[in-house]
Amino acid sequence: MPITSYLEKNAREHGDEVALIELNPEQKETRRVSWKEYSLIEQTEAQPYRREITWHVFDEKANRVANMLLSRGVGRGDKVAILMMNCLEWLPIYMGILKSGALAVPFNFRYSADEIVYCADLAEVDVLLFGPEFIGRIESSLDKLANKVLIFVGETCPTFAESYRELVADCSSVNPGIELKDDDDAAIYFSSGTTGFPKAILHKHLSLMTAAKVEQNHHQTGRDDCFLCIPPLYHTGAKMHWMGSLVSCSRAVLLKGTKPSYIFDAVSREKCTIVWLLVPWAQDILDSLDNGDLKLSDYELSQWRLMHIGAQPVPPSLIRRWMAYFPNHKYDTNYGLSESIGPGCVHLGMENIHKVGAIGVPGYGWECKIVDENDNEVKQGEAGELCVKGDGVMTCYYRNPEATAEVLKNGWLYTGDVAMRDEDGFIYLVDRKKDVIVSGGENLYPVQIEDFLRKHDKIKDVAVIGLPDPRLGEIAGAIISIKDGMTCTEAEIEEFCNGLPRYKRPRKIIFDDVPRNPTGKIEKPLLRKRYSVEGLVGKENEL
Repeated sequence: MPITSYLEKNAREHGDEVALIELNPEQKETRRVSWKEYSLIEQTEAQPYRREITWHVFDEKANRVANMLLSRGVGRGDKVAILMMNCLEWLPIYMGILKSGALAVPFNFRYSADEIVYCADLAEVDVLLFGPEFIGRIESSLDKLANKVLIFVGETCPTFAESYRELVADCSSVNPGIELKDDDDAAIYFSSGTTGFPKAILHKHLSLMTAAKVEQNHHQTGRDDCFLCIPPLYHTGAKMHWMGSLVSCSRAVLLKGTKPSYIFDAVSREKCTIVWLLVPWAQDILDSLDNGDLKLSDYELSQWRLMHIGAQPVPPSLIRRWMAYFPNHKYDTNYGLSESIGPGCVHLGMENIHKVGAIGVPGYGWECKIVDENDNEVKQGEAGELCVKGDGVMTCYYRNPEATAEVLKNGWLYTGDVAMRDEDGFIYLVDRKKDVIVSGGENLYPVQIEDFLRKHDKIKDVAVIGLPDPRLGEIAGAIISIKDGMTCTEAEIEEFCNGLPRYKRPRKIIFDDVPRNPTGKIEKPLLRKRYSVEGLVGKENEL
């Protein structure tokens, strides 16, 4: 059964109930909003920009997207990319693509023009829907995207694209009736190894359904819940957590902005009960409470029952601080990969807060094992590679059989993460087999940063590693060796790095020799040992 069947069921049985809400606190409006919690607000008071749709409208919009694509000859097996910021149109477009039988291909909104072209070609994208924030990047690549249908989702359509609003306006809102099976291809997501070159991850409809059921089971999402979604929907984490709302037919709020006051205001006004945070956002909230910028008494937060975190290791000290302010909150952490359809193949469990520091136990319907280099399961307390197995494992890396064979073996996904189990069966991450840096929930690829820095005419060699950070989990640190006879300052490097996107810039510059082994490979474990302090996530279980 495809996840689109849940949308159709919700529209049929609870069509007049609100399904999705978009909030943009940085854009104000003075009109009276429609949701009942706002009934006491004066009409002249400026409110955050807010839009909502019901389940019936949600389903109709998805049907229009599906019929629009089918009318263009786009259907089963074709690929349709989404390059948009979070907005009310995002999920109806995603579900409409699935209803047409095509594959949904979400793009990271941080992609440069070159990365957009690379991923579009890798996934063999036929159609690209994009928002106003990406006009410049698309326009600069028109010659390389000449064989793609470009559809603009926004107010003023550029001349080189077709208007989404005009296209769907004339399309039927009736379900096109395309039969979807568990084994049909459904979506392509992107991941990357330490080289930074994205891999296209192919998932079937069974994977998406598995993710939805796992989320609803883990967090017991019910009809009365309201999920606050802050992270970008292109990410498997955000979308798969939302699918718990889809299964339970409950509301979800798409919040633009991560300021603590924005989060508290959304929770209070929209009566949110479940909030997924990244470590930096939780840290910012606690700091704001500590310094008095936020006051709990200013908000209605009593209905907030669950705070959960994913995408990066969680410092136990952060959760202790959180529980001091919110002693009645349930807490969970989720581990996952895009290759395992996002969060939940391992999770802590709301009942296991005494085990904070662990990533948890096998998720609902999942199996886990930890193996040595000879593929033998290690003993309790020993470190090895974490492997997971379940219906949410990817089909393959699309058009990359060699990479697929490296990580898929007899139904098991080899994660590349080193882990160990304690005496109670809880799994802890020890280190990454790969060199990817997870900073504030975003993946940074050292080779990309190193290649950029090597263009500096004073740099002889460079290595980029992850360094522990109390707020972001990790930051990128650049160890730089300067050419003989030259001098260089940290300020020079920082100015040079302005040519990188802000999130990719090294947060720490260290001038030192870059050690390499006899085969010429950088000895990053040695550098991590030399420059890192004790890891933030340990086996400390006392709260």
